[in-house]
Amino acid sequence: MLTNISEDLKKIFLFGVGAVATTAEKSKVLIDELVEKGDLTVQQGKILNEELKHNIKETIKESVTVNVVKSETPPTVDTVVEGLDKMSSEDIQKIKAKLEALTAAKTMEKEIVEVSNLEENVSEKEIDELK
Repeated sequence: MLTNISEDLKKIFLFGVGAVATTAEKSKVLIDELVEKGDLTVQQGKILNEELKHNIKETIKESVTVNVVKSETPPTVDTVVEGLDKMSSEDIQKIKAKLEALTAAKTMEKEIVEVSNLEENVSEKEIDELK
C-alpha cells in the first residue's frame, strides 16, 4: 500500500515535471513565433515608412516644380497690355517709373560696356601718359 502511494506520488511528481517541461517548450515555440511576427511587422513598418517618405518627397518635388514653372513663366506682352486696361492710374504710374528705371539701367549698362571697350583699346603707354 505504501509502495502504491509512493509510486503514485512519484508519477504525479513526474507528471508535473513533464507538464512544466512541455509548457516551457510550447511557450518557447510560441514566443519565437511571436518574435518572428513582431520582426516581420517591424520590417513591414520600416518599408511602409520608407515608401511614405519617398511619396512625400515626390509630391513636394512635383508641387515645387509646378509652382516654380508657373512663377518663372513671364507674362506675354498681350497679357500685360490687357492688364493695363484694368489698372488704376497709380498702378500705371508705378509701371512707368519702373520702365524709366529699367531704361536708365540699360543706358548705363551700354555706357559701361563702351567705356570698357575703350579701355581695352587704349595702350598702357597712353594710360601712363594720362596719369
